[in-house]
Amino acid sequence: MEMSNQQEMGKVERFFESILFGHRKLVIAVFAVLSVFFAYHATQLRPDASFQKMVPVTHPFIANYLKYENELRPLGNVLRIAVHNKNGTIYDAEFLEKLRQITDEVFYIPGVDRGNLSSIWTPNVMWRQVTEEGLRMGPVIGQGFAGTPEQIEAVKANVERSGRIGSLVSNDQRSAIILAPLLEVDPDTGEKLSYGKLATQVEELVRDKYQSDSIDIHITGFAKLVGDLIDGSKDIAGFFAITFILTVILLFWYSRCWKSTAATIFCCSLAVIWHLGAVSLLGFGLDPYSILVPFLTFAIGVSHAIQNVRTMAAERFQGANKIDASKATFRLLFIPGSVALLADAVGFSTLLVIEIGVIRELAISASIGVAVIIFTKMFLLPVLMSYTDVTESGLRRVAKQEAGKHTVSHLLSRLTEKKVAYGVAAVAGVILVLGLFASADIKIGDLDPGAPELRPNSRYNQDVKFLVENYSTSSDVFVVMVETPVGECGAYPVASVVDRFQWEMENVEGVEGTMSLFTIMKNIIAGFNGGNPKWLAISRDRFISNGAHKNIPTTLYNSECSMTPVILFLSDHKAETLERVVAKVQVFAAENDSADAKFVLAAGNSGIEAATNIVVEQAQRVMLLLVYSIIGALVWWEFKSFRVMLAIMIPLFITEVLCRVIMVQLNLGIKVATLPVIALGVGIGVDYGIYIYNRLESFLAKGLNFKDAYFETLRSTGVAVALTAVTLALGVFTWAFSAIKFQADMGMLLAFMFLWNMVGAIVLIPALVRLFAFGAVKKRFGPSVEGPAR
Repeated sequence: MEMSNQQEMGKVERFFESILFGHRKLVIAVFAVLSVFFAYHATQLRPDASFQKMVPVTHPFIANYLKYENELRPLGNVLRIAVHNKNGTIYDAEFLEKLRQITDEVFYIPGVDRGNLSSIWTPNVMWRQVTEEGLRMGPVIGQGFAGTPEQIEAVKANVERSGRIGSLVSNDQRSAIILAPLLEVDPDTGEKLSYGKLATQVEELVRDKYQSDSIDIHITGFAKLVGDLIDGSKDIAGFFAITFILTVILLFWYSRCWKSTAATIFCCSLAVIWHLGAVSLLGFGLDPYSILVPFLTFAIGVSHAIQNVRTMAAERFQGANKIDASKATFRLLFIPGSVALLADAVGFSTLLVIEIGVIRELAISASIGVAVIIFTKMFLLPVLMSYTDVTESGLRRVAKQEAGKHTVSHLLSRLTEKKVAYGVAAVAGVILVLGLFASADIKIGDLDPGAPELRPNSRYNQDVKFLVENYSTSSDVFVVMVETPVGECGAYPVASVVDRFQWEMENVEGVEGTMSLFTIMKNIIAGFNGGNPKWLAISRDRFISNGAHKNIPTTLYNSECSMTPVILFLSDHKAETLERVVAKVQVFAAENDSADAKFVLAAGNSGIEAATNIVVEQAQRVMLLLVYSIIGALVWWEFKSFRVMLAIMIPLFITEVLCRVIMVQLNLGIKVATLPVIALGVGIGVDYGIYIYNRLESFLAKGLNFKDAYFETLRSTGVAVALTAVTLALGVFTWAFSAIKFQADMGMLLAFMFLWNMVGAIVLIPALVRLFAFGAVKKRFGPSVEGPAR
């Protein structure tokens, strides 16, 4: 059976070899035509980010939000623009005029929901006053405002009577906010809203135009955050250039052959162009997550091609001509290389279980990247190298390596000795146990205030900090929707249970305050009754409730009066806070839902983040199960031994645990930005084990004992494997300098996993094979594996 499998594999290799090397010029011509095709489409690629791509749209919370998206728009995707008077309060004619100009400027920005735009200059922001004649009301700044002292005093009084201090006006009354809800589709053009373009317009038309020595502008909101992420991603081109140059230097240092270096870099660059073109053909764009994938495509391509460079040079050194050396390189690397690349693809594809658009696009994009590497590295590179050959300096490099003492390889080959193997396994076991304890505290979701996607000192997070310090209403908003029969959203049965719900939620740690239709209704009812505090309550009288209901903003109920939102203002959006709020709401709903009122989760930026955390927590278990199961199956398929498969997979698990320890130390939770790291690290990390064990088997098949076979493995391919890890780590470590924090975090974590997986493969695999897979190895290759060392 085993011999049959090997024969089948040999047939596959010979089939592709005959095509590639029998029609070399045709192969190059086909690749040239395809490269022009993909290059053209790569130029059509554009930045792309949307609100719905960033959230788990299939989760019940998000489905409920989307059901009432139009009604909840003022509470959802909103820009908050705070205009701050450095020289005094907002009650200054010059400042108020500037605020009016900025409000008008924002009104005409494409994508703004103009009907729901709010500031103290818009007519939908009202003041209310109880007088002897009854309840009086009007806009905070009325028509005909000319900035006279009397009018400014009236504005001051109106602001105080409006109840908007702490929300639209800062607590110290030195700044005022413009709330600009956004539309996902531009009503003027019918096109999807471009967050990058919107953020640029806001910067140019508001901050750049109006910020001065006397006025500060602070802008927050999902659209601005995405815009800053897109803007920060522009540095990626520079990082790619640095990575490219360093990779060329590293590869040439290793091979000392400019021809091999040029052919490798050319093929891997071609892979990036094919990858970008294919992504464009699928209709995808580049978002702050997927823009990192070309780095991985290039790094993975180079790391695998290092094996080609080393094998080609070794074959030429042994006397083969360039055609035969290229064929031998193809035959030796086709199966292990293909399986390793399939494992990479599996690591990427398991991300599809995360039902978030940007992560699924990242998974598809990365899988495409691996697919094009199979063509450019596995097929094109050997053909090109059959023309380019290896330079004399490259051959001298091989000769020098062959003549070396290989002290490190001799030392590491002792890992195959039983006593040493026990010691190494014991140390690995201790590291694993300690890692499991240390990583037990890892959290789900964001653990820092502000926008954790950006650095703490970023302009966006400084703007968030300003709003938190100067306004009572938090920017972390959690919305619970209360569904009622049509026309009954203001009825007493609803009011009674919502009022009780608000009281209970205000006593939950992390909830700073609440607001609903009935918060305002109670104030209006009191106003109708001379402002007497005794009347500051909901009423059973339908006529009193209906009278008050007419004066409540329509943003607090839908057009059919069948849904009213309850707004919870949270102290932060940390995972623990969101978990407490969700748990309390669900308990209350389970105990109090009825035909009159049903409590439905969730909207607001914190409600959406809570849904995202739930999806990530559920998906991580499924993703890890899939990635280990499928990669394990691929390894078993190649080596036909369950124990060998375990020996190759265990180092990956230890590295994953250590990665979680680092996340705990760096105060990073498992979230949209960090969950892909684990799948990518495991999927790509298995490459080292596949290459090492495949090479080990080739020497065992020649009759070498286990120790000598491992020594030869290290001597012939050990440096290449180490360089593979360094190349991969280098390809992602430059992300650490990105202005975008999640890109920096991903870069550091992936660099760690790539390097540590290499260490684990070189050190642990021979020890583990010696301890519990040696019987299977001996059965397959005969008693010579136990023979005396040379």
